[in-house]
Amino acid sequence: MLQLDAIYIFSDKKSNHQQWTQNWTKIKGVHTNMKEIYQVLQLAVKQCNQDFIAISFLMENEIASTFMYTLIFKDILPRIGYDRKAIKRLAACCREIFTDNTAELKIINEFQRNYHPQQAIWWYTRECFIYQMLNRAFRVLDVDIIIKMGFFLRDLHEQIQNLYEQQVSNYGRKPFVVYRGQGLMKPDFEKLEKTKGGLMSFNSFLPTTKDKEVSLHFARNASTKSDMVGILFIMFIDPCLNSAPFVSTKEMSYFKVEDEIIFSMYTVFRVDAIKQMDNKNQFYQVELQLISDDDEKRRLRTYRRREVVRDDSRRERLINLLVKISQFNKTDELYNVLFEQRREEAVKKSYYEQLGSTYLHQGNYEKAIWYYEKVLEIQKNSSNTDYHGQCISYCYIGMLYANMEEYSKAVAFYEKVLEIGELFFPSNDPVMATSYNNIALVHYNIKEYSKALSYYERALNIWQHTLPSTHPHINTVKESIEIVKKKL
Repeated sequence: MLQLDAIYIFSDKKSNHQQWTQNWTKIKGVHTNMKEIYQVLQLAVKQCNQDFIAISFLMENEIASTFMYTLIFKDILPRIGYDRKAIKRLAACCREIFTDNTAELKIINEFQRNYHPQQAIWWYTRECFIYQMLNRAFRVLDVDIIIKMGFFLRDLHEQIQNLYEQQVSNYGRKPFVVYRGQGLMKPDFEKLEKTKGGLMSFNSFLPTTKDKEVSLHFARNASTKSDMVGILFIMFIDPCLNSAPFVSTKEMSYFKVEDEIIFSMYTVFRVDAIKQMDNKNQFYQVELQLISDDDEKRRLRTYRRREVVRDDSRRERLINLLVKISQFNKTDELYNVLFEQRREEAVKKSYYEQLGSTYLHQGNYEKAIWYYEKVLEIQKNSSNTDYHGQCISYCYIGMLYANMEEYSKAVAFYEKVLEIGELFFPSNDPVMATSYNNIALVHYNIKEYSKALSYYERALNIWQHTLPSTHPHINTVKESIEIVKKKL
């Protein structure tokens, strides 16, 4: 059971459990003392948090889509404007998750009352809901939580970036080493082995330490789990590189005695060496080299040129990203956040169009119609009447009704396009041809072939006078005409 990491038994009769528990590898101990089991559980939670940070693997010259999606999140989320209501929304979400945890609820209330951006590192290093939720969200790509935590991700990244610029000169241009001990699930370790010479990314914020013994402790503990491999990451850092920012947290950590080095989101390393440290294939040392941020940005630019929409709006890029990774149900959540900050009708219209497109791709035609009707409402009430825009909205709504096989409603919306066209457009305007073609398809679907032929011929007549003879619209409508004629 992958969701279950460890089992601890509390009983006043330890001897009753010593034998049968040996048959279950996830049972880690039987305890009779409450203070003792509390301390053990604290360490177990810390180990679990350490083991389950989100990681991506990719071979040299390979562009892995999941890796690039996380880089795009890094680029977009910190730049979206959030207000104080974002803290309240996150706190409300956290209360639902930790509803039975009195201690955590107190911390959540404290967070809502007192949080400010200069405390981001302090809150991240505190062993509470923030660290747990953040790591889990990036591990499973929980877009809902990532969006809600967007303001905190921005604040934490900016605090690390600002302190990095202040601290980097302290390293004197000398490379140094940091460590991280953790477990990897065996399938992930197999990916790591195949990635030797390639790149790996820690997709969330990355805590490390200069204390090798502390990291060895975490790695060895993980190696005792049957479904895991213990890993001691040895990370070679060149402060002269233009790399992901990192910061020593000693002065601003919740635990003042700890001196961690925390790297910002999506720090990328090259996998240089993998060395077995035991004879059971359960414990390995992995040497990583921090790479230049320029290499990361080059890959991101390449991916964008190939895959990502060309909108200047970061919000629209994020919406398109959600569509690409099939997180359709998360787009409403993002728009609820954005609508509280943007009230302009033009902006709302753009958002409604994006949502209509999202639900069209999802196949949720009723919801898509609702959003396109909102677009149409804004277009009709605008002081600058956009008749072409209205026609496009009518066409989308008609197409959606046709997809739902509500053909009479589809024709009614297509005919709205013709009404507008006859009043405001030339008789050979392409939008008229599109509407004729759409109406023809509806009549074909309900076996009214004579009407279908008539509308196809009208569409063909316009396209032949306005488009090159080799245009695919002309070839397609000619083929449709031949098919209809065979039905007559």
